[in-house]
Amino acid sequence: MTQHYDLIAIGGGSGGLSVAERAARYGAKCAVVEKGRLGGTCVNAGCVPKKVMWFAATIAHTLEEAVGYGFCLGEQAFDWKALKSARDGYVHGINDWYHTYLADSNIDEIVGEARFVDAKTIDVDGQRYSADHIVVAPGGAPQIPDTPGAELGITSDGFFELERLPRRVAVVGSGYIAVELAGMLNALGSDVTMLLRREHLLRNFEAMLRENLMEEMLGDGIDILARTQVKRLLREADGSLCIECENGQRLEGFDELIWAVGRYPLTNRLDLAAAGVVHDAQGYIPTDKFQQTNVQGIYAIGDVTGRAQLTPVAIAAGRRLADRLFGGMSERHLEYENIPTVVFSHPPIGTVGLTESEARDIHGDAVKVYQTRFTAMYNALTERKQKTAMKLVTIGAQERVVGCHVIGPGADEMLQGFAVAIRMGACKKDLDDTVAIHPTSAEELVTMR
Repeated sequence: MTQHYDLIAIGGGSGGLSVAERAARYGAKCAVVEKGRLGGTCVNAGCVPKKVMWFAATIAHTLEEAVGYGFCLGEQAFDWKALKSARDGYVHGINDWYHTYLADSNIDEIVGEARFVDAKTIDVDGQRYSADHIVVAPGGAPQIPDTPGAELGITSDGFFELERLPRRVAVVGSGYIAVELAGMLNALGSDVTMLLRREHLLRNFEAMLRENLMEEMLGDGIDILARTQVKRLLREADGSLCIECENGQRLEGFDELIWAVGRYPLTNRLDLAAAGVVHDAQGYIPTDKFQQTNVQGIYAIGDVTGRAQLTPVAIAAGRRLADRLFGGMSERHLEYENIPTVVFSHPPIGTVGLTESEARDIHGDAVKVYQTRFTAMYNALTERKQKTAMKLVTIGAQERVVGCHVIGPGADEMLQGFAVAIRMGACKKDLDDTVAIHPTSAEELVTMR
């Protein structure tokens, strides 16, 4: 017998959990289908454990800098296993909490792998379930390239399974996952080499951010090889890895190689065709602004849409979808413009809105830019004079702020409020008229000339 629900979410990650929880608040009968650990990538192999590792790396930098403030700490010991154990315990606690969260919200937890039978029915390991509304939110997974010997490397998932700190590690990729992992490992004591297929880190980010990040990472001792593509990965007799590159270069003696070359949506086993759901060649599912697919009653949220693949985006989209379906808010939807994001590099990056290049492509000569670069007060006493850089992108006679980009200590925490201001249509004069908080780095955003 087929069990029927008002809403079924395929995927127990941020998007699926959020849409089901909000729908259940409105009295809808809901279920979440998940074959793995609840919480999805964010909780298990993404945001949460990544931020723990970033904190550890930041502490390592702080210990190095403490001498500038008069501290004599002596030689520092770092226990990777202790950190991993504490981190994994924290993550497992969140996993356990989600089971209680679903039960307390009267949401059924269906354990197994879902596939569509038709537009209203799914099969989970031989048991069928139907729903008026089905939300596809299975998330994504890291890609491994079709390169000889690629299986000898690991992905970001494998990074979180490492039982020891690699002595020497190669990170292949130039996106935010690559720079975050490279920065963490370097700070914690690994000898890190990055291999970039093209010229730049963070290719789609504001040029000022990527240029400053490159300078800081090189200054921290990370070896960055631009225009270097892996041809083959080999295991040497001593157990180390050897990287043969397309340019003829041979890099030897690595303990680990981490592939950070993108992610793909986990839709290939859902049998979307059985429900008539359209997807592209990569498996991404296009939707309209209401998260509606081409099939009435089937929706997609999160990474599978290929848009703004960020945990808070999946959460926001899921909650708004539930508001529309069950809360009587017929026009409720997520606006995908001006989504703030942070890269937990060293130093961190905060960015929201248009880059200068994007703004000029749209608005031409109406664009005016304000920027600054300085040594933060914290670094006045440290040996390494890390730079902080900021840029405001404005348009029109009123100088409406359409982009805010920051790199430097505290960028991750200072951006949220400025994102609110930009969403509300703040102009440069509004920032100028705001009294600065002194002495902070953030005050530079309201004092730039």
